[in-house]
Amino acid sequence: MSPIETVRHIYAAFGRGDVPAILACLADDVEWEYGQPPHPAPWLQQRRGRAAVPGFFDVLLSNVEFHRFEPKRQLADGLLVVGLVDFEATVRKTGRKVIEVDEVHLFHFNEAGQVLRFAHRADTLQHANAWLGS
Repeated sequence: MSPIETVRHIYAAFGRGDVPAILACLADDVEWEYGQPPHPAPWLQQRRGRAAVPGFFDVLLSNVEFHRFEPKRQLADGLLVVGLVDFEATVRKTGRKVIEVDEVHLFHFNEAGQVLRFAHRADTLQHANAWLGS
């Protein structure tokens, strides 16, 4: 698969709840949420290595109820794919909503076609406030 096809495959797998299919697309030493400072929302924490990434999905899906997740556009330039996603979700512990329009997902690929680095570029204050109830 090309990088853009892989990202589309990852989004489809997320929609089905198929975490193993997502993990199969990642490099062993993937950097998940690279370049981010520590964050109060547990789903926006840095993780390193394919074995650590299931923790993202465990934390996200146990703490957030999705009402809508809509990958809208994927743009590719060589080994970089940028995805734009709209979603609406509720943080279970606070009942606060998170609504993102054009949340940016950055997927950097290695030459083997695996995701080497991934990050959300999101309204992190909104995510923190929803998590903290503030």
